[in-house]
Amino acid sequence: MTVHPIEAESYRILEERVDLSPFGPLARAVVSRIVHASADPEYASTVVTGEAELAAGVDALRSGAPVIADVEMVRHGIRGVDARCYLGTAAQPPTGLTRSAAAMRVAAERHRAGAVFVVGCAPTALFELVRLHAAGEVQPALVIGLPVGFVGASDAKKALRASGVAAVSNVGEKGGSAVAAAAANALVRLAC
Repeated sequence: MTVHPIEAESYRILEERVDLSPFGPLARAVVSRIVHASADPEYASTVVTGEAELAAGVDALRSGAPVIADVEMVRHGIRGVDARCYLGTAAQPPTGLTRSAAAMRVAAERHRAGAVFVVGCAPTALFELVRLHAAGEVQPALVIGLPVGFVGASDAKKALRASGVAAVSNVGEKGGSAVAAAAANALVRLAC
């Protein structure tokens, strides 16, 4: 794959500023992509994942697993695979649910096992996905849980990490569509 000179220079600077040596090769690829996309070296000390979890995600992508995004911004940021978003199916969510959480219910019904879920915007979507997993209604191959926000983001990621599902997350309120898509794109590159 041809790398644009700007991207190459960004990674050169990243290597000077960020110590990625504590990570295995798969995690190093994901964390460096997140730091590159966000220009935020702090992610190198807050991302939580493991080689086995990432290998499960890479294997799923190699097998053609669907990639499910919580919002269209995340979906559009993921390249090289057919990413899907069900937010449009949740125009009138049930009382007490956000549209994003309702969309996760639809996604879980349509993709009960083996999908890669990518949540970069809505903590409520991640909470619902964790709940659905605990109820045995969905078994993702991997969840990239990097929603952003002062309300619920940190707690949703903590719940994901405690759930036992293979995951990529970070500690704290930071995250977002670009960061989640970057993590997914790193895995897509590894799967090629």
